[in-house]
Amino acid sequence: MPCMTAPQDFTAADIALQYAAGALSPVELTQACLARIAACEPKLNAMYRVGRDGALAAARAAEARWRAKRPLSPLDGVPVTIKENIYTKGDPAPIGTRANDDAAPQPADAPPAARLREAGCVILGKTTMPDFGMLSSGLSSIHGITRNPWDTACNTSGSSSGAGAAAAAGYAPLHLGTDIGGSVRLPATHCGIFALKPSLGRVPVYPPYIGRVTGPMTREVAASAALMNLLSKPDARDFMSLPYQEVDYTKLDGLEPKQLRIGLLPDMGAGLAPHPEIVAAAKAAARALESAGAAVEEMKSFLTPELLDGMSRFFEARSCNDFVALPAAKQAKVLPFIAEWCTWRAKGFSGREVMAAYNAYVTLREVTVRETSPYDFVLSPTSPILPYEAELPAPGNDPHNALPHIAFTVPYNMSEQPAASLNWTFSAAGLPIGVQVIGRRFDDLGVLRLSAWLERARPAQKDWPAAWATGPV
Repeated sequence: MPCMTAPQDFTAADIALQYAAGALSPVELTQACLARIAACEPKLNAMYRVGRDGALAAARAAEARWRAKRPLSPLDGVPVTIKENIYTKGDPAPIGTRANDDAAPQPADAPPAARLREAGCVILGKTTMPDFGMLSSGLSSIHGITRNPWDTACNTSGSSSGAGAAAAAGYAPLHLGTDIGGSVRLPATHCGIFALKPSLGRVPVYPPYIGRVTGPMTREVAASAALMNLLSKPDARDFMSLPYQEVDYTKLDGLEPKQLRIGLLPDMGAGLAPHPEIVAAAKAAARALESAGAAVEEMKSFLTPELLDGMSRFFEARSCNDFVALPAAKQAKVLPFIAEWCTWRAKGFSGREVMAAYNAYVTLREVTVRETSPYDFVLSPTSPILPYEAELPAPGNDPHNALPHIAFTVPYNMSEQPAASLNWTFSAAGLPIGVQVIGRRFDDLGVLRLSAWLERARPAQKDWPAAWATGPV
């Protein structure tokens, strides 16, 4: 039966319909997902923990509810993975680093995990991430190397590395990641999936921090929209959260390109120069909208090398503060690249230099909102590069210049705008290429709607890469 060997063939909407009709059970699908994980993990290493017994117990409970025609939500019984740093009750959260190999089990679910559990979702386990979430890579001192299902010699990017690989490989229909500078969108473009970085505060998190969000990572836009209906529910623990709005994010129709003004931003003018195939993909997506009647205008970049370096200093100072607070024995367990990156200059920062880095964040926030505000949406590449070597902690492997590849993504964390990555096409070598869709502040539904339109308009997509997992791995 297809559902037993190819769970990735079913969308979240299909699953709910099949559950309701009795054509598929949560236990069957959960067993299929667990089998896929077992088959793929020797190659991919996307999972930190797999909670087989708990997942099957949750699936049996969901199955009983569907049989009684009393599901908790449309996603009741749908399997999901959760990034390691999103707290789940009973699981440790080492935040990607061996320095925390003694992390105690968490006493409670963080808001996103709590919303999924309340909705009856089947939590399969926790996905991998790099040390402290401060690498756009699949390399971790505690988890090892997470590899890209499209080519296991390639990096997933990060920091939601395991979630990106798990989504592409069909571990589950739903996945959660976190993003503070591109960490759901960069794995999305390199793994060929969809991911939404919501507006800051749209999805309550704990603990909250400047620019940090939890976002859905899925194979199709509609599944992320369905997750947003759950994730956006209020939670008083997030003191930075937005006032709750009862929005149905699954209402994806109704967007009319003829009414839209689109900004096209093909080059940020800072960080790494974008690969020609990546620029071509962004321009092709813009042409599709233009052909449908949208007004498309190429923008000049608002990001300077000085602002990007200021943001790098901000992140370095933040991580250095955490690193130097560790005992020497724990510092020695941190990935050497991270230890060098966060201390090589930040350890000597004066108070004035720290404030200058903070001011770079404030300035970037201002210019990003100002320069994107004339447009309904902005299109750009998600990453300037194609997937790089799996073993590297960062493109270029230089701890003194570790973040030049986040120039397209980090501005929207600081400006609090919603932004998504949608796979558009593939490189000459067969690797995914995503485009980024940026909306005005708080227009999460608009970003989902435009992403859904582009999903329908994009070129034919390749088959998902996990087919090899049904045979020998």
